[in-house]
Amino acid sequence: MGKVLAAALVGIAAALAAERLLAFRNRLNATREVDPVALPNCRLIKGIETGSEDIDILPNGLAFISSGLKYPGLKSFAPDKPGEIFLMDLNEKKPKASELRISRGFDLGSFNPHGISTYIDKDDTVYLFVVNHPHQKSTVELFKFMEDDNSLVHLKTIRHDLLTSVNDVVAVGPDSFYATNDHYFSDFILMFLEMYLGLTWSNVVYYSPKEVKEVAAGFYSANGINISPDKKYIYIADIFDHNVHVMEKHADWNLTHVKTLQLDTLADNLSVDPDTGDIWTGCHPNGMKLFYDDPDNPPASEVPFGRCLWAICVLESAIVQTILVLRIQNILAEQPTVTRVYAENGSVLQGTSVATVYDGKLLIGTVFHRALYCEL
Repeated sequence: MGKVLAAALVGIAAALAAERLLAFRNRLNATREVDPVALPNCRLIKGIETGSEDIDILPNGLAFISSGLKYPGLKSFAPDKPGEIFLMDLNEKKPKASELRISRGFDLGSFNPHGISTYIDKDDTVYLFVVNHPHQKSTVELFKFMEDDNSLVHLKTIRHDLLTSVNDVVAVGPDSFYATNDHYFSDFILMFLEMYLGLTWSNVVYYSPKEVKEVAAGFYSANGINISPDKKYIYIADIFDHNVHVMEKHADWNLTHVKTLQLDTLADNLSVDPDTGDIWTGCHPNGMKLFYDDPDNPPASEVPFGRCLWAICVLESAIVQTILVLRIQNILAEQPTVTRVYAENGSVLQGTSVATVYDGKLLIGTVFHRALYCEL
């Protein structure tokens, strides 16, 4: 009788493990392939070789690019090289990327930049918020941009018990922001277990010097975050649930759910066109390729196109990572328009994480690879 019971328990455990594995593969879109969508006027950006994970463009056309992310479980072409922030002036005929100098006193050796966001104060001061992972911890670094000499002055490092595994931020003041925690745990093994079991413990936190609080929860992995041009709505990409959430922002900074747009890809960072309100996102069509390195099958990229929410969806992987850029229009409509703007099999870019537009120009960034400049 004991042997029968033991065999039954083993069988149940095996069935549960198989079910979890299948669910995990489905969340990663492990079998998905994408058909290519080409853009005619694109070129790789010189000088960016080790990632361009997030991009934020000022109204005057200056684009900030975070580079050099080292993240547990993901590939890095320069694991011992500190991260960098690049600047591009998109008003130039042939814009180039140049590294921004960072003021003394900041620990450049452990600089590991992730998501970024800019804020322009009433006196036109430009603040740059950078998610940083020094020694695999999570902080948010606040810089002031000095345009005269193309440099960043470090103002402060923000740490808090609620900022445990920060992925992205959107600034809502000179020292306040919303941040996504993409996992509940910060330890890599526990993070993987969290993903494998399908735990919805990821959240969004509001931070200011006076108040820090959780404002949204129940995500598989809250990733990219951004704000509508009228500042009324916050957009959140849940990368492992293949969707974008629209949340209404209230005077007390709390968020309430408005709607969810379901996609067929893993949406990463979100960018918002300030003129049209369209959302652009970099997506991972096949997330399995992000974690398994296979030079013969790199992760592709995908980007949607249209007057709506533009989303670039890319899956970063060690298998040939397909690239996908999406544009989502009229996100608040009953049926938003989602357009694939750019897609390829990883021969040009690997692991696309962001796409953003300015004056007919499109920038496409990646988690650990290169960056692409296109004229639409």
